[in-house]
Amino acid sequence: MRHRIVHLMLIVALTAGCHAQQGKEDKKDAPAEAPAVAEGTPATVTSVTVGTMEETVEVNAVSAFQLKTYIKANTNGYLQTVNARLGSYVEKGQELFVLKTKESQTLGNTIRILDSTLHFTGNMHIKSPGSGYITQLNYQAGDYVQDNEQLAVITDTRSFVFLLDLPYELKPYLAANKNLKLRLPDGTVLDGYVANAMPAVDAVSQTQSYVIKVNTNKSIPENLIAKVSLVKSAKGNITSLPKAAVLTDEVQSHFWIMKMIDSVTAVKVPVQKGMENADRVEIIAPHLSPADKVLLTGNYGLPDTAKVSIVK
Repeated sequence: MRHRIVHLMLIVALTAGCHAQQGKEDKKDAPAEAPAVAEGTPATVTSVTVGTMEETVEVNAVSAFQLKTYIKANTNGYLQTVNARLGSYVEKGQELFVLKTKESQTLGNTIRILDSTLHFTGNMHIKSPGSGYITQLNYQAGDYVQDNEQLAVITDTRSFVFLLDLPYELKPYLAANKNLKLRLPDGTVLDGYVANAMPAVDAVSQTQSYVIKVNTNKSIPENLIAKVSLVKSAKGNITSLPKAAVLTDEVQSHFWIMKMIDSVTAVKVPVQKGMENADRVEIIAPHLSPADKVLLTGNYGLPDTAKVSIVK
């Protein structure tokens, strides 16, 4: 009995040793675990700019033809010929309409019966009083018209301007903006200048219209809206950042940036901003140098100190 117990104990010890040896071999064969790599929020950075900055306000200007010529019938009759086409350009003196009255038609038939050598037509030729585009055409050949009835409208190309509707509170800034840049929707930039002001203010919007003349040979349609930037103030040697780099709270009472202190760490830095335009913001305090790097994207919602991964 004693020998049997000793025999069982030897079997148990050998079995435990085999399992321990197998565990060591499994650990030896298993691949080594890769060290953990700290990942940060993907972000891009921007640099501080020192230079001249302008604070501007953007207003609209609408293209218009100030002078329009109205072509009217000079008697009752039928339109024999219509040479006008809507949207076409006509020169001064160009024949647009041929008008014939009932009386001339009857008289012409009588004269031909009496003497076939006489070529009486009784046609009345209506010509363009000026050069421009036909923007309105009311009749076609064969229509009956009455005396003094409007046949067409011609815009005088020499009277082309932009009308700037300026809020009256912005009038003081106009003195320093006599020469203006007008940006059209297709990206074209036109040089213009303020010619004169309309002597009235709109009762509802409290805006005053200013006539802006432009130097261009390009054909521009009427009622096209252009963007005009008026310079309110300008400063030199100021520190500025792109607008996207400056963050604020919900009520826009506190402003801050996320500044890089090393290659992977950004910290929250409260700032005091000054003037701003459509793209940039002046940073009054603290002092920033052109060597400083500030988060441009990926900065929203970060804690006061955050790990970031800079995206090139």
